[in-house]
Amino acid sequence: MQIGTENRKQVIIAGVLGAVALIQIVRMAWPSGAAAPVSASAAKPAVYTIALGPGAKKVASEPSSLDPTLRLALLRSVEGISYNGTGRNIFVEQQEVVIPKVVTPVAVAPSGPPQPPPPPPITLKFFGFANRAGEAKKVFLSEGEDVFIAAEGDIVNRRFKVVHIGPNAVEIEDVLYNHSQSIPLTQQI
Repeated sequence: MQIGTENRKQVIIAGVLGAVALIQIVRMAWPSGAAAPVSASAAKPAVYTIALGPGAKKVASEPSSLDPTLRLALLRSVEGISYNGTGRNIFVEQQEVVIPKVVTPVAVAPSGPPQPPPPPPITLKFFGFANRAGEAKKVFLSEGEDVFIAAEGDIVNRRFKVVHIGPNAVEIEDVLYNHSQSIPLTQQI
């Protein structure tokens, strides 16, 4: 296999471009002996104006350099300044218009004896039934992680009585609150 013999002109151009790229990489990586000249304006101390409130304070500082020392005098000179702001939210384009709410008097219902709270809902779930020949129909009820098997007339979880078992629902009575509820057949996933 001969590389480059088919198109000699392209091989020469690729070689020249590779050499130029190699020279540029060497120039960038090689350390230069010339230091950058220091301008006369950099030798003067800079003056920064800190305007954080109604009274602006001027603070003189040394020119910025790569010196990592902590300048405590500069920190002490600005440590007492606090930003008070104007109260405007800079993240909102315009101020919101505050619409005063009109308070309408609420009609007071005639006071009487307080109504008793409604009974709590029955938390059992009906998810199936079983009926064998010669035996009473039984239902499968669940409450949380607990599963109960009961026939008509049985008490479940010391609180709920199974009144009637139908093909699509079961009638449950809460014996503590004397309240009954029909629970439909649900499919467990």
